[in-house]
Parts: sequence; C-alpha cells; structure tokens
Amino acid sequence: MSSLNTQSHHLQFFEPIQLQSGAQFGPYSLAVETYGTLNADCSNAILVCHALNASHHVAGVDEKGQLGWWDNLIGPGKCVDTNDYFVIGINNLGSCFGSTGPMSIDPATGHPYGSSFPVLTVEDWVNTQERVANHFKIEKFAAVIGGSLGGMQALTWAILYPERIEHCVVIASAANLSAQNIAFNQIARSAIMSDPDFHGGNFYAHGVVPNRGLRVARMVGHVTYLSDDDMAQKFGRTLRRTAQEGQDYRYSFDTEFEVESYLRYQGDKFSEYFDANTYLLITRVLDYFDPAKAHQGNLNQALSKVLAKFLVISFTTDWRFAPTRSREIVKALLDNQKEVSYAEIDAPHGHDAFLLDDPRYHQLVKAYFQKIKRGKL
Repeated sequence: MSSLNTQSHHLQFFEPIQLQSGAQFGPYSLAVETYGTLNADCSNAILVCHALNASHHVAGVDEKGQLGWWDNLIGPGKCVDTNDYFVIGINNLGSCFGSTGPMSIDPATGHPYGSSFPVLTVEDWVNTQERVANHFKIEKFAAVIGGSLGGMQALTWAILYPERIEHCVVIASAANLSAQNIAFNQIARSAIMSDPDFHGGNFYAHGVVPNRGLRVARMVGHVTYLSDDDMAQKFGRTLRRTAQEGQDYRYSFDTEFEVESYLRYQGDKFSEYFDANTYLLITRVLDYFDPAKAHQGNLNQALSKVLAKFLVISFTTDWRFAPTRSREIVKALLDNQKEVSYAEIDAPHGHDAFLLDDPRYHQLVKAYFQKIKRGKL
C-alpha cells in the first residue's frame, strides 16, 4: 500500500465566469487537494464533489490534524484507490474553506463580500470545476462522484459536459429538492437571518458571528440527516444524567434528553467553523437545482444527451433523499437507453449513510471502480 501522495493547490482564475443569474464574477480562487498520481495521458482522474458543509479535503489528515470527510472511501487500497486513480477535491466557489466566498475580500471595496456575494447554482460550480480540469489538462474524467449535493454536481457534469466524463456516480441524491426539503432550508436560513448578529449578512464589519442562528440551522439540518430508527437506537428517550442523579424530570427548559445534548453539541461545533453567508448560499444552490426545469419539467429530456455510464446508489432509510428520488434518475436514464447500474442499500443510518462504513456499500463502490480500471465497464 503506497502513500496517499497529497498535494494542495490554490488556483487563481482571473477571467470572470458567467453565472446562471446573468452576472459575471471574478477574479476568484479555488482551494484544491489532489491524491495519487495523474498518468501520462491524464485518463485516470476522478473528481470528487462535496456536499453542503464539506470541502476539498477529501482524504488523509491535513496540517490541522483533520481527517478527510470521505477518507473511509478514498485512499490507497480503498474503494477509490489512489494507487490507481488521481483524485481531485475542490472547495466550491462561495464556500468557506479556502476558496473565494462571502468571507473573502472584495477587491473593489477592500471589505468582505458579505451579502454582496452572488447567488450561485450547481451549474456555476460545475463550470468552475471544468476550469480546474483544464488546469490539470484533463480532457475526460474517468469518473465524477458525489453524495447528496455532490451527487447533483456529478449529474450536472454528465449533462453539461457529456464528452468529458466516462462514469457518473450519484449517491444519496435527487434530480431536484422536494417542497419539504426546500422548507427545511428556509427554516435554517430564517434562523440565521433573524439572528440580531447577522446584520444583513455584513456581520464581519461588526466583529460578531450569528452563532445562535447557525446553531439552530445546523440542528434542523442534522435531524434530517438521521433516520428515526438510528436516532431511537442512539438516544431513545434517555435522560442526560450523572450517575448520582435520579431519573426524575427536572421540570425546566435545560437539556433533559441525550438527543437534545447531541444536537446542541452539533450546533455549537458547527457555528465555530462554518460561515453563515456560505450556509445561506449553499442551501439556495440546493433549492435551485432542477435540470429538468429548462425542459418543461421533463427529466428524460434533461438527460437525453448524457454519454456517461452511471452508478446510482440510495439508502432505504434516507428520507431526505429517498430511494424513490434516485429511481427517478434511473428511470429517466433507462428511458433514454443509457447504461446505468442501481443499488438500493438497506442501511439504518438515514442520509448520512453515504459517509459511513457500510460494508455492502463500500464493496459495491470498490467493485465498480476496479471494473473501471480493468476496462470492464
């Protein structure tokens, strides 16, 4: 087993990019991390697209001691084997982990962009990622893979750049958000925007952070990532008590239950590292994703020109991106006579299952990428 061969890049792009909103934005920079070695003909590249609160740090341990968010899937000898593949992770435009975003300084004003940072779409992200591919002289990715919002980016790659992607791996995702999902995002955004420390998105100038709103936003979001069964198994109705305390209620609004303590911990931790404006931006990116919209709501037409072979994976207890949403993608591909493999994995962990160590899930992904390597797919 060889080393991960991690390389960090900070790529500057001076030519403005045309956004779906009609605006142009630039210059900008993107934080990128690569793993493995790009072969001579640049044919072994894999692009990993991140979800809401992740980053370009996909695998290994960084200089801060942080483990990559998909380290269990990507690395030497793992499902996506960096002994075979050159893996690229990109921190998307508008994020808060090194790429240009609302926290960055606007060269026109000398102050953080804040609320003036443009609203983006998945298509905008994919267009910026295409520039990264050009930087590395990659004409065609062996695969683009992502879970959740990352899966939406992978799907968009197949639509926007059909000649530049051989395989598309879409995990725990959907072709658009349901009304319920949009509603959850709106609740989260409202929590942030109603925090007195938000200051219309320009809180940087006031030296404050809308922590209260961010905590609530994260707690709401986190509940949607877990299944009811998983929460019942982890927490049930267990009271948060020391060994010396009894099991009587305290009759107060302090933390009574273990599940409350867990959510508060998640909210506190999130508010310490994630930017509030980035949260607003990325949840709106999710809301706007709908490739069928340009085709009168017809997903078949939206996917009619894709050339990639697909692997689509869903999890039975994922109620945020339920298996029925993955089957919609599969049906549209089959209706277009495209090549697609589909797996629906019985896992108890809800939406978070795509990040966890389910052996059947990992065996499936590993077998798929081994077949890509051998030219069997």
